[in-house]
Amino acid sequence: MRQITVDLGERSYPIYIGEGILERIGEFFEERSIHKPSPILIITDENVALRHLESVTQHLTHAGYHVLVKIVPPGEKSKSLAVLEDVIGAALQGGLDRQSTIVALGGGVVGDLAGFVAASYMRGIRFVQIATTIQAHDSSVGGKVGVNHPFAKNIIGAFHQPELVIFDIATLLTLPDRDVRSGLSEVLKEGLIWDAEFVEWFDLHTEQLLALDSDALQYAIYEGIRIKANVVSLDERENDLRAILNLGHTIGHALEAVSGYNELLHGEAISIGMVGAAKLALCLGCPEIIYVETKRLLSNLALPVRLPAHLDIDEIMSAMMHDKKFKEGQMVFVLPTAIGSVEIRKGVQAELVREVLIELKQEV
Repeated sequence: MRQITVDLGERSYPIYIGEGILERIGEFFEERSIHKPSPILIITDENVALRHLESVTQHLTHAGYHVLVKIVPPGEKSKSLAVLEDVIGAALQGGLDRQSTIVALGGGVVGDLAGFVAASYMRGIRFVQIATTIQAHDSSVGGKVGVNHPFAKNIIGAFHQPELVIFDIATLLTLPDRDVRSGLSEVLKEGLIWDAEFVEWFDLHTEQLLALDSDALQYAIYEGIRIKANVVSLDERENDLRAILNLGHTIGHALEAVSGYNELLHGEAISIGMVGAAKLALCLGCPEIIYVETKRLLSNLALPVRLPAHLDIDEIMSAMMHDKKFKEGQMVFVLPTAIGSVEIRKGVQAELVREVLIELKQEV
């Protein structure tokens, strides 16, 4: 088992990464002094519940915890105010108090939703992330929690750090191929913003990662989390540096919103967004090799690298104007300056972005 600590002073917390470690969940909870007399509410989705809920519930019950469960529909549409209200209702009916803990069992959607329930219930209670997707290596770390609005993704939310994060590699072995590729998009993103050597390793081990080789997966997820944890430790509330983690997200989030949160998986949208960011960087004078390599690495994962032809450019531009990174009437982008390095570019001209979007429809 590998362990990483997100260093945030009094709010620091451990991340455990290994295979078969969910059997130790009671031990991990006790180490973090999760309160036993108060109810615990596990929030999960229908798909994850079928695979992992019984085991997690049994381990926690055996350790002396009183466990309640709320199951939500799978998919991005569960990150809504309507579902949030429903889950908080379940917490109230279950008698959760200020000493209770919310447990997110699932991927990024469940983690974001459950974390926001924890942040808002009684003005904030503790929560734990049990990640069951590759995508969650990114979303489960750093304390960003929230739900979507039809106009913009993640626009309603808070910073609320977990007590601990558990990443059992065994839970990934039944993921559909599409979810694997989508999750690996964000793992690659961590390297593209911070660590060229990791990108090189990723390139050499792409086949093993797609085949869900346990050793390769554990190393890749460890490195991805290590990079994100370092960034979050330096800038918890995204005042400056942490924004580099948004490579590909300005375009990607807009694509998710415009397509109704049900056409593109998050990592697929971010893949297109990263190609768009590299193309935009090329237009602004950065070396062409960045664009070429970014597109090649994502294509090797069989991820989309072009804008779906039926999506409307005007709607995408409008969605980007609602993004949190749109400031003072100017578009803000995270742009690559080399493989493993990015910069935050403010004042990007909207017309140039539009031209890049048009070119993204023509990608081969």
